[in-house]
Amino acid sequence: MADTTSAESESFKILYFAGVASFTGTNEESLPAPLPITELFATLEKKYAGIREKALNTAMVTVNLDYVDIEDKTLVIQKGDEVAIIPPGMG
Repeated sequence: MADTTSAESESFKILYFAGVASFTGTNEESLPAPLPITELFATLEKKYAGIREKALNTAMVTVNLDYVDIEDKTLVIQKGDEVAIIPPGMG
């Protein structure tokens, strides 16, 4: 039997809103941590083909309720962090 507790402890939560949630079919999920913020959209694109063009390119991103620059090469999403993908008009 897999130990889901350790898998969850090495992950971060990602929240999806509006059109992004519609595209993914879920409001939230967990992804493996650590993950550089610069790789977040590519990771989501691999999982949900077409999401970058349809929903992510105009979205804002928060990490632990702080808006972040998706191109910040120094920012790494850590285990236990909460990331939100927020479409325009919702922020």
